[in-house]
Amino acid sequence: MARSRSERAAVILAGGDGTRLSAFTREMFGEEIPKQFCRFRSEYTLLEQTWRRGLLIDPAHKITVLTASHARFFVPLLEGIRNEQVVVQSVNRGTAPAILYSLTRLKRMAPDCSVALFPSDHFVDDDREFMRHVEAAFRAVDARPEKIVLLGVEPTRADPQYGWIELGEFLTNECEPVRQIRRFWEKPPLPIAHRLMGTGCLWNSFVIVARLSTFLGLFLIAIPELWGAFRSVERVLGTPSEESRLFRLYENIGPSSFSDEVLAKCPHNLAVLQVNGVEWDDLGDPTRLIKFLGRSPGHARGSNSLVAAVL
Repeated sequence: MARSRSERAAVILAGGDGTRLSAFTREMFGEEIPKQFCRFRSEYTLLEQTWRRGLLIDPAHKITVLTASHARFFVPLLEGIRNEQVVVQSVNRGTAPAILYSLTRLKRMAPDCSVALFPSDHFVDDDREFMRHVEAAFRAVDARPEKIVLLGVEPTRADPQYGWIELGEFLTNECEPVRQIRRFWEKPPLPIAHRLMGTGCLWNSFVIVARLSTFLGLFLIAIPELWGAFRSVERVLGTPSEESRLFRLYENIGPSSFSDEVLAKCPHNLAVLQVNGVEWDDLGDPTRLIKFLGRSPGHARGSNSLVAAVL
């Protein structure tokens, strides 16, 4: 029997403040700019590159989450994007509220969809090949809708500043080569990073695919108070009352991390799909970004002064 194909949707996370790179961007651009709005080795900002990467997903089902204090950076980029495709937080409270706000909006637009979460500070050298793996993750959650599938990247070095994924057994899904996650290693010491690389562990890309209902169910289990807060404002989304109600909501919640406070509490739901044949980097770390820029002759000239500025 043919397996049904869910609608595809995307949430692009672009609300972070980029504090680790503030000295770097001040030195490079003359002011502190959140990294997702910077142009590194490209005519496009990292956010625009993420939008382009997700072109295979219907734009009507793509939501970008931003933070109001960054308006002067993101407003010029929003031409052609409809209001309902943008979620603007009054203040950055971390990844958990940003994701849940976006999912709550998506629930009104495409309640039966599957969703891919995309951070907006990544470098990918081959968008088409990377998105081929994202589509494979979508097919995997069509086959196993109870699972949340993370994309794990084949490492090129023993980087202790990355999160690592230790692989478990293959899942039976008659579809994609997806494996259970045995353990997360968050920023391990360098000797352990070498061991993890030698035993076939993967970098955690934080690109994550699941059914919308599965994501929302995890929030209900892991952070029921936050789930209840956003549940209470569902009916005002898309109305003139949304801005004021969400302002009050954000004033009354604390910061929370999706990785630490949602995923870590539900390990049995997690699986990983390995990404091969793609050069990938998370550019949120100053040292890593400097190395990335050093590959480009046009940016390498000032690398020594930038190192001094941020290290």
